[in-house]
Amino acid sequence: MANDIFSTLRTYLSKVTDGDKNASEVASTVNQWLREGGEALKIKIEDEVERSVSKMGFVKRGEFEALKEEVARLKMSKPVKKAAPAKKTVKKAATKKAGKK
Repeated sequence: MANDIFSTLRTYLSKVTDGDKNASEVASTVNQWLREGGEALKIKIEDEVERSVSKMGFVKRGEFEALKEEVARLKMSKPVKKAAPAKKTVKKAATKKAGKK
């Protein structure tokens, strides 16, 4: 990549030297080229971070907030009723009658 930068700068420098372009045109072009490169790098970094975070099982803030709102909405529309405690029935153990001998 460093060779690409130096090669591009050499090309622009030769254009200035030959009189094909003036210094401000070259500076503007290089500036634009750097902005585009920076934007491409930013996109690559964001993609890599998103992929890594997804592998770790994290969710995006927007997804979390949407889920939180849905839970709140469900709680409001369907009040939770407490179940009455179950009645316990006690079974008496069966007694064995002594048989006649």
